[in-house]
Amino acid sequence: MKVIYHCFGGSHSSVTAAAIHLGLLPRDRLPAAAELMSLPYFDARSRGEEGEIKYMGIDPYGNNVYAAGKKNLGSRFEALLYDLAAALGLPRQELLLLNTSPFVNRLMVLGGFTSRRLGMTIPGRPIVILGTRRAYFQLVEFVDQHRPLWEGNRR
Repeated sequence: MKVIYHCFGGSHSSVTAAAIHLGLLPRDRLPAAAELMSLPYFDARSRGEEGEIKYMGIDPYGNNVYAAGKKNLGSRFEALLYDLAAALGLPRQELLLLNTSPFVNRLMVLGGFTSRRLGMTIPGRPIVILGTRRAYFQLVEFVDQHRPLWEGNRR
């Protein structure tokens, strides 16, 4: 199965959720800023990389886990990927798309915009990290709610 976490820019909530899924971040405590910054792609995408599906790793069940930014596609992003999978002959049940956008708070928007769009990482990163930490346990719960969907894919 391919599990793709997606959000607006693909740099914060989707990367964090994918890292939780893969066990790269703790489930029982807030990660330190250094733990978030050590994640591949966290606050590291450049302008124009939206839409790129970035490989994050493989989980213990053999599922490939990814993070993606969809910019302004909204729900059309999922429709596009499900249609593409069908055109390529990939059964729908082999693709799980998980939208982390509802967990993006104002601090994440402000910090992400400042860091990624304006290129001002000094003020932007601490703000986006604060926002990510505020949303963290919601992301843990979101990942846990969907766990049965990929755990059933044991090899």
